Amino acid sequence: MPFRDLPPFRNLRDFLAHLVAEDDLASIAAPVSLVHEMTEVHRRVLMNGGPTLRFDRATGANGEPATMPVVVNLFGTVRRVAAGLGILPEHLPALGEALAALRGPQPINGLRDAMSRWPMLKAALRTRAQIISRPPVQAVIRRGADVDLGLLPIQTCWPGEPAPLITWPLVITRPPHADPADVASLNVGVYRMQVLSRDRLIMRWLAHRGGAAHHRAWTALGEDTPVAIAIGADPGTMLAAALPLPETLSEMSFAGLIRSERPRGAPAVTVPLMVPADAEIVIEGWVSATETAPEGPYGDHTGYYNQVEKFPVMQVTAITTRNDPLYVSTFTGRPPDEPSIIGEALNHLAVPLIRQQMPEIADIHFPPDACSYRLAVVSIRKCYPGQARRVMAGLWGMLPQFSYTKGIIVVDDDIDVRSGADILWAASTRADPSRDLMLLERTPIDYLDFASPEPGLGGKLGIDATTKVGAETIREWGKPLIMPIEISRKIDALWPYLGLQARAEK
Repeated sequence: MPFRDLPPFRNLRDFLAHLVAEDDLASIAAPVSLVHEMTEVHRRVLMNGGPTLRFDRATGANGEPATMPVVVNLFGTVRRVAAGLGILPEHLPALGEALAALRGPQPINGLRDAMSRWPMLKAALRTRAQIISRPPVQAVIRRGADVDLGLLPIQTCWPGEPAPLITWPLVITRPPHADPADVASLNVGVYRMQVLSRDRLIMRWLAHRGGAAHHRAWTALGEDTPVAIAIGADPGTMLAAALPLPETLSEMSFAGLIRSERPRGAPAVTVPLMVPADAEIVIEGWVSATETAPEGPYGDHTGYYNQVEKFPVMQVTAITTRNDPLYVSTFTGRPPDEPSIIGEALNHLAVPLIRQQMPEIADIHFPPDACSYRLAVVSIRKCYPGQARRVMAGLWGMLPQFSYTKGIIVVDDDIDVRSGADILWAASTRADPSRDLMLLERTPIDYLDFASPEPGLGGKLGIDATTKVGAETIREWGKPLIMPIEISRKIDALWPYLGLQARAEK
């Protein structure tokens, strides 16, 4: 990207080397079990803002040593999420502006404007894939009877879970009529997968996700869906799978864009798909058009176990790896977990995109403790009656992710959307329940939210906590108490001489 701060990370190992240089990676030499113990270590380190962890002596359920090291907490801080995108945390809003420009480019206004956009246009030319004939990820190839998912150190994160679960997979699919060699047609999503046997998985993709849409298209033709699962790709590709990218920009292409170099792809060995050439591991196979199996219960990002549901089964046809591969894993649970940290970072990227559609929005915050996207606090520059309700309706309809936001609180732009004290003050002094609640029923909701009356269908609540204007009230509105700036500045200068600092510190 034109504002990249860090050198490009072509693969996971480049990124880990950067973390080592930053003293942000800890290697664990003691044996730690993949069953529950790794989750608890990861959870404690993440809650304290700790480093990425590499377990060199992970052990299985029976105490047997894992065949490869396990890396967790890769994106457990906002700083590491930003680094994975090649930038410093303070430049996340600038990347958000670039994403908004990609989604809805504005007409060029003169030569100076054209020249200012040239770095982005030049970077966009690098999104065409470079095809690698002997990719590192295919240094070792297992197919047929040699396929064994048990060779991978797959975690069992929480008590009561029925089987090991792949938690950080990049699931690669394409529509039926796309050219298999066309990276731009690929969808890359993160969908957890339960292990059924040595060569069978359950693919848990929800109906609104791109992989599920491709599966429906293949099923309509009476065909199984070709799928490749990359584990341990470069950080840009991993994070792209979680970004609100334009539909015309594939995740692998975007990863090349932020690295300012063409993405490196390779044909899979048993399915008609392109895969990341520099990933650590790729699992290939076909997701059945007809066969399903009960999945779960598993610990989820809500902090609860999900219900058992049937999802399609994947027949694994090959596992390819680098020499001496690394396995990347995580856990999901009540925030903070790794997905909530990623969501906190991506919040900064979403603001410019949202402003592009609704310029009156000053700021927006999805509190990580509310499972990232389930609650939004929005500040607006209010100009007319009913504007807060318009903003609520616009957000719920803007992106598929926002249709799962159960609650929206709209405040004025004098309120800090990240301050609980400010939000509570606005809600308690600027909102009246008989007038300022906007309730919607039977709307799309997160399928994983068992609080909804029906699976995938529930309500939404909007709270207008803005100052009321015009037809919204017949009363004269209160005037906030604000100390004049000259008084504040005078006391700032006088403060060191009042003898109060020492008492405040006791």
